[in-house]
Amino acid sequence: MKTAASLNMVACAHCAKLWKAVEASERCGCCGAKLQMRKPDSVRRTWAFLIAAFILYLPANMLPVTVTTSFPRGEQHDTIMSGIIYFWVSGSWVVAAIIFIASFVVPLFKLAAMMLLLITVQRRSRWQLLQRTKLHRVVEVIGRWSMLDVFVVSLLTGLVQLPGFAAVHPGPGIAAFAAVVILTMLASMSFDPRLIWDAANERDSEVTA
Repeated sequence: MKTAASLNMVACAHCAKLWKAVEASERCGCCGAKLQMRKPDSVRRTWAFLIAAFILYLPANMLPVTVTTSFPRGEQHDTIMSGIIYFWVSGSWVVAAIIFIASFVVPLFKLAAMMLLLITVQRRSRWQLLQRTKLHRVVEVIGRWSMLDVFVVSLLTGLVQLPGFAAVHPGPGIAAFAAVVILTMLASMSFDPRLIWDAANERDSEVTA
């Protein structure tokens, strides 16, 4: 199996421009980014971001994301799950489903997918190489859509401000949730998908030998 490295070619990680007969320490002629054969400390950096995201996932779902002060109900604290239940009970099933998918399914999927990729890479697994590469691309694509709750809370905070009647303020849970989203995005950016194919290259080397 021929690879870019075996052909003395380096792809820019920033603009994806492919360069031939260049050193890994040179700069990309298109965007000026530093050319690297592999992302440095990819596995350790990805594990660090992933573990931090796992730690913050619990407070993101247990702490209130909004604190609503209204007359005459007083102060009300709502978590992500209580908001989903509210929309479901009130008949807004589509909204409840969207929040549930964006706030629970997508973050868990990204965490599980990145853990699977890391474990299989460290074990030099040859299982489903192409599918695992596509899985990493899916994680990168859906990562930008995981900030739905943060956008909603920001919008409510700006719109629902009626002095003496009602006010909405972000709770500590929204900061933890935003941190989880950012950390999972950093984890997917730090992971080098070329590590997935190292096992296949090692197998080809063994067969050739």
